Amino acid sequence: MSEIQHGPLEERHRQLGASFAEFSGWLMPVAYEGTVGEHTATRGAVGLFDVSHLGKAAVRGPGAAEYVNSTLTNDLGRIGPGKAQYTLCCTESGGVIDDLIAYYVSDDEIFLVPNAANTAAVVAALQDKAPGGLTITDEHRSRAVLAVQGPKSAEVVGSLGLPTDMDYMGYSDADFNGVEVRVCRTGYTGEHGYELLPAWGDAPVVFDALVDAVSGAGGQLAGLGARDTLRTEMGYPLHGHELSLEISPLQARCGWAIGWRKDAFWGRDALLAEKEAGPKRLLRGLRAVGRGVLRPELTVLDGSTPVGVTTSGTFSPSLKVGIALALLDTDHDIADGQRVAVDVRGRQVECEVAKPPFVEAKTR
Repeated sequence: MSEIQHGPLEERHRQLGASFAEFSGWLMPVAYEGTVGEHTATRGAVGLFDVSHLGKAAVRGPGAAEYVNSTLTNDLGRIGPGKAQYTLCCTESGGVIDDLIAYYVSDDEIFLVPNAANTAAVVAALQDKAPGGLTITDEHRSRAVLAVQGPKSAEVVGSLGLPTDMDYMGYSDADFNGVEVRVCRTGYTGEHGYELLPAWGDAPVVFDALVDAVSGAGGQLAGLGARDTLRTEMGYPLHGHELSLEISPLQARCGWAIGWRKDAFWGRDALLAEKEAGPKRLLRGLRAVGRGVLRPELTVLDGSTPVGVTTSGTFSPSLKVGIALALLDTDHDIADGQRVAVDVRGRQVECEVAKPPFVEAKTR
């Protein structure tokens, strides 16, 4: 069993009253004053998340962007320096090694932010196929990642003298009291937000300033619990739940992150074949009609017939009901608005099929 990893701000979190749990091999703050309050503060004002556990990797050398574009699904040709892009690293059979953010630094440098548990696999896959002259390095502890999310996020980030006026998925390298910080207009909550990437060792300086600014704006520190309820309300996939080596981007409704017109990317032939035939299952949303908290890996029933399985489930603090994401078999032709049941430990919880997001996206 691998040793649990620790982020650069763990002592700060302990002083601030965080509860902790292991996630993806890292000890993470789960909550401070409570998940529901942290979720509500993020939707209504602003939340501050330490997600420094996220992986970091770099592809450098002549033709770095061209190489990455030939491997990952999305089309880097749609963006350029100062922009970031959501993309996927797939196997040749169409399974997902990971979903990640690619920062276009230059034609000769692409900075990647994969999920913590999959960083080594992404780096190994890229190294295995890399042409001479390129270096692909695992830089997991090169930068921290601090997410400022919510309607007052621009006010908070701007109060530090950092830029806030970039377009969605745009980024800028800026200075905060002598500390270089990469600021990107993105996040994982569905709210207007920013992710700040200072050097790992500089994280405490930036974090302390953000804590003060968030408090002054009526927001809260937020942990892993709120991050999960917020992303589930948006229908955002989490690798290992909605995406995996067995769950393709098309099944997870991430086909929009595939550059179908590109000549090459890993898994292209398999994904084109699946697109032509139609995926055998699709990610859908479920909203509990009555009482009941939904969880992952529960059977979804149409009458007495199993028609799918939940991939994520939680109580929605915004809607005050149980919600879930589920992979439903397409040959059963389940329509949005149709009632199904979820088997929760032998009790059937009636749910309505819905198309995520469950609440309005405000990212842009």
